[in-house]
Amino acid sequence: MIKGLRTAIYPVPDMEQGKSWYTSVFGVAPYFDQPFYAGYAVGGFELGLIPDGTPGPAGSRVYWGVDDIDAEVERITALGASVHSAIQEVGEGIKVAELNDPYGNILGLIYNPVFKLEDVR
Repeated sequence: MIKGLRTAIYPVPDMEQGKSWYTSVFGVAPYFDQPFYAGYAVGGFELGLIPDGTPGPAGSRVYWGVDDIDAEVERITALGASVHSAIQEVGEGIKVAELNDPYGNILGLIYNPVFKLEDVR
């Protein structure tokens, strides 16, 4: 049985720069920090950074939940991201946006008033 999102992994060309940027974005430091992997606990899920691999938009799309998508897009672009896909409503009040991180990965954001945290297993 698939239990939902647990980990999103993004490759970064410079681990120290990547950790610094993602620490600023998510407001937490990695709980697991090794040269081969940095793991962040973000709202019950995990963001992992790896120093190998090729950053870019060809990988998986992962959307991180937010309460105010407009404010988060503004905050994260001020930290150095650029807009890949502007905020758009996709139905039932759900809004999504995609940002390019400084390394070429796509960082997805979602405001989903239908999502129920208590359903996470």
